[in-house]
Amino acid sequence: MRIGIIGAGASGMMAAARLLKTEKDLDIFLIERNEVIGKKVSMTGGGRCNVTTGLEDIRIILTKYPRGGKFLTHAMYQFSPVMVRDWFESHGVPLKKEKDNRIFPESNKSKDIIDVFEEVFKDPRIHIFLNTRVIRIEKQDGYFCLFFQGSNKCIQVEKLILATGGQAYRKAGSTGDGYTFATSLGHSLTPLAPSLTAFLTHEHWPTSISGLSFPNTLLKAGKNKHFLTQGPFLFTHKGISGPAVFALSSLTAFEIFDTKHPMEISIDLFPDFSIETLHYQLQEHIMINAKRSFANVLSILIPKALVEVCLCEINISFEKQAAQINKKEIKQVITWLKNIPLGVIGRCAGEEFVTAGGVELSEINPQTMESKICPGLYLTGEILNIDGFTGGFNLQAAWCTGYLAAEHIIKENK
Repeated sequence: MRIGIIGAGASGMMAAARLLKTEKDLDIFLIERNEVIGKKVSMTGGGRCNVTTGLEDIRIILTKYPRGGKFLTHAMYQFSPVMVRDWFESHGVPLKKEKDNRIFPESNKSKDIIDVFEEVFKDPRIHIFLNTRVIRIEKQDGYFCLFFQGSNKCIQVEKLILATGGQAYRKAGSTGDGYTFATSLGHSLTPLAPSLTAFLTHEHWPTSISGLSFPNTLLKAGKNKHFLTQGPFLFTHKGISGPAVFALSSLTAFEIFDTKHPMEISIDLFPDFSIETLHYQLQEHIMINAKRSFANVLSILIPKALVEVCLCEINISFEKQAAQINKKEIKQVITWLKNIPLGVIGRCAGEEFVTAGGVELSEINPQTMESKICPGLYLTGEILNIDGFTGGFNLQAAWCTGYLAAEHIIKENK
């Protein structure tokens, strides 16, 4: 059987690796437009490769996908995060779980993950085409004909896996070609939007404290503040970023906002403390340090860089002594710390980690990843309308959908 796989990213590599585990007579054509396999995989986790999540309860894991969680159920049980970890460790890569439940190679090197596939792909049944771009796909007489840039020839395959990714990480070659292929073969797309991205803010003061981070914050967005995320966060020279912001960007991927119509958000720097508790703590510090400046006293609770912003935003003199602060001003400070207002006017274009939206899931069989519209066609990974939060969830979706597609092709070929 001749099988084509377009895209040597996470789902494409895993599909190919699973296919090679069978002893069947196969010809696998793995086609990648980059000069190496796994380019985007090698960039994840800051170059360390956040392989998967350390969570084990599938029901909880599926809640980490704003889109596509239900669709992923079967694939996730067939090749769960635990199984993914076992798979890589059985191929000689020791893994570690960090405090935030992210899984990385013990070496902190994404190259170790890519090396696994390089080794598996020494099998003579797989033919890898690098620096090769498919420009057109036609289905003729039960075969898929793959046409390439700069060539008049085509490769004919009986089964085809589209594993091209979305249009995020453009520097890794993800330009959305897969969407064109999918629609040319009869599929439809949902709206597309950048996800897992930093935000640009209307306010300019974040620039003055760029790099200042907080380990645990609560972010709210939307007209009724109905989008909620909690976690690490930081200010940037353009606005805000960090895991909590990435999660919020995922939840609000299809919200429309700009300079004229900002998306209102609020930041709670003390999500584990009530307003009353913070009020009591600040009053205690003021009483003990009555002769010091209020700015110095406030720096006991928050970094000095943010103190200046806070006092400026609520119009309290930086020179004012602690003893001079009245109840109204204390309330203003506490309210600000629990509800820092910002207006989001844009996303950091081209810097998103994943694309929200993709091929319509109702057109794909979740038990097999095969197209319901075009028999013999399989779609895996980010090309589908599936996206998760940060923490290894997007790679996990890629591994398990690629694995499941290969499983079904093997079973069909018995």
